[in-house]
Amino acid sequence: MKEVTLRVDNMHCGACVRRVTQALGKVDGVRVDEVRIGAARVKTPDDLPESAIVNAVHQAGYSAVVEP
Repeated sequence: MKEVTLRVDNMHCGACVRRVTQALGKVDGVRVDEVRIGAARVKTPDDLPESAIVNAVHQAGYSAVVEP
């Protein structure tokens, strides 16, 4: 598994953190390590495209960018 860190914009409260955590948790094979205001860290299968986790966050209503 690889570790991916996302910068997540527009998360301002605990409810936002829960929404993003739930969205990431629905992606097959993803293990959520930490979600906090402004960022998320997840472990993903090596063959899962990073766009899958970015799209999950977008569908929850937030913008996300994979941090290098």
